[in-house]
Amino acid sequence: MTSLAPVLQSYFTDRLLDQRQASGHTVAAYRDTFRLLLGFVQQRSGTPPCKLDLADLDETTIVAFLDHLEHDRHNSVRTRNARLAAIHSFFTYAALGHPEHAGSIQRVLAIPDKRCDAGSVEFLTEAEVDALLAAPDRSTWTGRRDHALLVLAIQTGLRASELTGLTCADVVLGSGSHVACRGKGRKHRCTPLTAQSVAVIQGWLKERGGRPGDPVFPSRLGGRLSHDALAHLVSVHLATAREICPTLRPKRASPHTLRHTAAMRLLQAGVDTSVIAMWLGHETTKTTQIYLHADLALKERALARTAQPETKPGRYHPSDQLLAFLEGL
Repeated sequence: MTSLAPVLQSYFTDRLLDQRQASGHTVAAYRDTFRLLLGFVQQRSGTPPCKLDLADLDETTIVAFLDHLEHDRHNSVRTRNARLAAIHSFFTYAALGHPEHAGSIQRVLAIPDKRCDAGSVEFLTEAEVDALLAAPDRSTWTGRRDHALLVLAIQTGLRASELTGLTCADVVLGSGSHVACRGKGRKHRCTPLTAQSVAVIQGWLKERGGRPGDPVFPSRLGGRLSHDALAHLVSVHLATAREICPTLRPKRASPHTLRHTAAMRLLQAGVDTSVIAMWLGHETTKTTQIYLHADLALKERALARTAQPETKPGRYHPSDQLLAFLEGL
């Protein structure tokens, strides 16, 4: 039997941090996967994580954990597949140093991803954006912070991690106003700001103060907002906005919805998809194609430019009176 703890610790320190030099986002995502997995195994078996063996994480346990994610935690299939990718990465590493577990490891590595339908892109219309931006109570400190955050998110399309990771030094105002961030895949990019965004962010930073390394949008205690805090912030203001904008009521908005909204506004303004991909920090323009499929107005404009066939609708004439009677029933 091989103790799990040293193998897992070696995986994070040697493989992820030293050999692969994985980004902080990757390390955090993989860490959360194993926190959930070990907590699930402990609840199921009563064995504390530090006393688990590598053999305890067999195929049956991993499959049960994946089912737990979907059915008990109500995670999406995409989240389930992302957790499985982290588990596969760990077991691929474990297989190199522990051939005695080769059979069990291969069975775990054989667990496939689950196929899922491509979901529709949820985004906000201009009226819905106005309602959401009006939702925060700007007579309070948190309301002014949230308003500035929403303005920046909708205009720039930054990811949730990029928003919460912004520091005061990342915001450049004046000539060539922009925000700089280090996004997915360790790619650095700069996103320009509109005059309206500059005015809002400038006012907020003047009130916020802080040193260059401090977060632009701090929590009440001065630290960075967590992803959960950001999601809660959006949901609270969305609930307020629903009261004045009925079209928001059936929609479920998240921080990523604001990113989709920024992309759709660029697309509807006639910006090329290659520019939108660069704006959002996409690896390729293929990712940006989803916005073309989501924009019904764009499809309707394309339809209006096409030539319609000159044909008239036909009308059915029954060949017999009895058949005509039966067809009319």
